[in-house]
Amino acid sequence: MRIGVLAVQGAFAEHEQVLRALGAKCFEIRQQADLSGQLDGLVLPGGESTVMGKLLRELGLFQPLWEKIESGLPVLATCAGLILLAEKISGEEGRHLGTLPVTVKRNAYGRQLGSFYTEAEMRHIGTIPMHFIRAPYVEEVRNGVEVLAEVDGRVVAVQYRNQLGLSFHPEVSGDTSVHRYFLHMCKDAGEGGHFSSI
Repeated sequence: MRIGVLAVQGAFAEHEQVLRALGAKCFEIRQQADLSGQLDGLVLPGGESTVMGKLLRELGLFQPLWEKIESGLPVLATCAGLILLAEKISGEEGRHLGTLPVTVKRNAYGRQLGSFYTEAEMRHIGTIPMHFIRAPYVEEVRNGVEVLAEVDGRVVAVQYRNQLGLSFHPEVSGDTSVHRYFLHMCKDAGEGGHFSSI
């Protein structure tokens, strides 16, 4: 199984380490040419969503990634990656990929809770550690979106078709449950043949 990790900015290396430890082959996506081979899943890591969105367009990655996600390519999006996927960003006019029918609130926890740790139940997985780092949360979900986890009444994990969006950082926890769940999604989606370049 071959997983592409967006590596234009942010915390991509940690995702690669976890996925490789689980037996997946990872490669970094930095330019259009990187999308030419087999692609069974995509990781959009944490980082600065505004910078990442700008780089996606400048590097010619925006349209091909949007097309792949729309066509059903499984994607794991964490923190800033969740903002990249969101259909709407609270209080802002613009959006990025807009494939996930949710509204997210950026830097939602404020300075006092800018970073914190908790453990909570995630549907289909169980209780897992959750590290929040200047995290967004999901303010509103629309039709077809499954809420997977809530912390203090706020939605922090959702799934829509093959898109998995998380407010927290599973790649730093030492727990591989989320990545294993994502790889199962990739396997299920690819049983009819892998996703090649468009």
